[in-house]
Formats: sequence, C-alpha cells, structure tokens
Amino acid sequence: MQSFSTETRRFEFYFPDLDTLVLVEESDGEVVIRASRDTFSEKRKRYFIRELAAEGFIPDSYEWFSLAQPGGFHGVRWLIDFSWVKLPPAIITRARNAMFRIFSGAALLWLVLMTFVFTR
Repeated sequence: MQSFSTETRRFEFYFPDLDTLVLVEESDGEVVIRASRDTFSEKRKRYFIRELAAEGFIPDSYEWFSLAQPGGFHGVRWLIDFSWVKLPPAIITRARNAMFRIFSGAALLWLVLMTFVFTR
C-alpha cells in the first residue's frame, strides 16, 4: 500500500480598498480561493489569479489564464466564505475584559443612583 502525502499551501491576503480578506489554498494543482466578501469583479478575479501564478503562489499554468472567457476559472474554485477568519485569543480576552469593566461600572453607577433616589 502506497500513501501519498499532499501538502496544502495556504496564503492569506488583505485588500484594504475592498475591505476583503482572501485565503488561497493550493493542493495537487487544485486552487481554492476563499474571499470574506463578494467584492471582486470577474475581471479583477482573473487578474488576481494571473498575479498569483506570476508570483509563484499557485502553479505557473495559471499565469496564462484566459481573460477572454467570462466566468471561466478552469481549475480554480472561487468561494465567498468567511468561516476561516478567526480572531486571535488575545483580542478576544482583551474585549471580554473591557466589556466586564464597562458592565461593572454601569452596574455600580446604577446602584449609586438608585441609592441616591431612594434615600431622599
């Protein structure tokens, strides 16, 4: 029995002008591109795929990707999927602590105001 190990290469990109995160996964010549938002036009998608190939992120065969065929991404799956986007645990902890302080302060302020109202 012979087993083949497939290495999946993953690259993340951020496009600030579109406010979109993009994850490119390449494995065995198959390319899956996951975008966090649907902000890429068909033309920009094609240029992005060609640029990925030119820079060596995906196989070179995509560098000569046809720009004349609308909607045809041969061997490339383009998905709108933000499930891969994860927040770092440090940011989650910091936000949780800030919310705890805000709610504690609000409860304390409410208690002081209620005490002031009922003691007069």
